[in-house]
Amino acid sequence: MSDRLCEGRVVVITGAGRGVGRGYALEFARLGAKVVVNDLGGSGDGQGETSLDPAHGVVQEIVDAGGEAVADGHDVADFEGAREMIELAIERYGQLDVLVNNAGILRDRTIVNMGIDEWDSVIRVHLRGTFAPTHWAAVHWRERAKANGPVGARLINTTSSSGLYSNPGQANYAAAKAGIASLTIVASRELERYGVTANAVYPTALSRLTEDVFRKAGRLGNGSENEFYDLDPDNVAPLVAWLGSKESDDVNGRVFGVRGGRIVVANGWTAGPTIDNSARWDAASLGEVIRPLIADAPANAGTNGLVPNSA
Repeated sequence: MSDRLCEGRVVVITGAGRGVGRGYALEFARLGAKVVVNDLGGSGDGQGETSLDPAHGVVQEIVDAGGEAVADGHDVADFEGAREMIELAIERYGQLDVLVNNAGILRDRTIVNMGIDEWDSVIRVHLRGTFAPTHWAAVHWRERAKANGPVGARLINTTSSSGLYSNPGQANYAAAKAGIASLTIVASRELERYGVTANAVYPTALSRLTEDVFRKAGRLGNGSENEFYDLDPDNVAPLVAWLGSKESDDVNGRVFGVRGGRIVVANGWTAGPTIDNSARWDAASLGEVIRPLIADAPANAGTNGLVPNSA
């Protein structure tokens, strides 16, 4: 792989001040891209004061290494703020080639304990905060395609194993991330006419949002700097950078899981066992119809993404 794989590409990355987003920004810059580092600089639950310091810190790392980057502090879930973020990339660097939607928060509760504010805040940041930048990026790409043909652009969204495999205690987060996975597939079908691909990743890595989970599991570190640590957030960046490059032109509408050196292609919902009565069903008769269909269908995947052995 060339060390200039993303030479000249203009990339916007949301939530890029820390964790996996920071790793994305540094990797894209290392590979030759010009990067807009977006981050509100707030807490992991989206509450409290915000600061541009994390975004500026990543920009400084990139500049110190000889790259080009600019900080952005817009709220990506604000429709006009998302537009201004996309326009910053276009005004500063001439166009936008890659949008990586990564910003997010956590406010975990079981359904019975979750308040409406906890629901709305997480849905807003993740789902609306993915749609709004995507909308404005798509408008830009459509205009470029109409003027000059296919643009070779990339949309990369962030979903989660929680959204795909339904982790208890994260109804708000899981619902948002499942929505993002579906939104990605829709985008892949709508935007391909402009020469844009859309894919998603679900990272498993140590970050502010996952630290408590891994602490409880005893996975905060492996005790040796010489050993490969599979939860290092920087492990996710190579795949995302490759997806943002011109080399990934034939990859569209896919969802990838990444943990350490492991890459998984997730399978989406598919139609399973079917029966057609060619007439309206009698509700009282459905018990003897539905149970055999379920028996012929694979079980839902566990929270690890694997289908339990039914043998």
